[in-house]
Amino acid sequence: MNDKLYSMKEAMIFSQRIAQLSKALWKTIEKDWQQWIKPYDLNINEHHILWISYHLKGASISDVAKFGVMHVSTAFNFSKKLEERGLLKFSKKESDKRNTYIELTTEGENVLLSLMESYDPNQNAVYTGAKPLRDLYGKFPDIIEIMAIVRNIYGDDFMEIFEKSFANLDNDFVEEEGKLYKKDTSLQESV
Repeated sequence: MNDKLYSMKEAMIFSQRIAQLSKALWKTIEKDWQQWIKPYDLNINEHHILWISYHLKGASISDVAKFGVMHVSTAFNFSKKLEERGLLKFSKKESDKRNTYIELTTEGENVLLSLMESYDPNQNAVYTGAKPLRDLYGKFPDIIEIMAIVRNIYGDDFMEIFEKSFANLDNDFVEEEGKLYKKDTSLQESV
């Protein structure tokens, strides 16, 4: 007797459909990402570590590995390279000597902010591929089903950090003349 609510054929078709679509998207995303960060002499892992460091402020290497979906040794080794370039600094906490923490330096933040300012959506194939949907429906796809799958694989913590980074983008940046800039917080602090 078969108690499954799905057939093997259905499971195989779904799994392979996701695999093929993910691979096709990743190939395009990787190419566009590399082109975007190339002028800054960064690779994808290094950029991702800078991005995570910016949003998590004082993240542990373990946090970076978890959110960056990379092995701890990969997170550590690329973070070390970023430290050597003066973009990150390492630290230990008095209360937690076992973990290594990283934080953006001023130069690291400047590189990341400059990268954000240089972003050109028309050089991004996923954006241009989704733009007709935005034109038709008035918004980009929510991709809620994919987010649910990722949540089921990586957990709520992963998705909370994921959402936090985009909330930070929405709250901390302004768009002027088609470019993203960090809000000037010195004006807000003096009020």
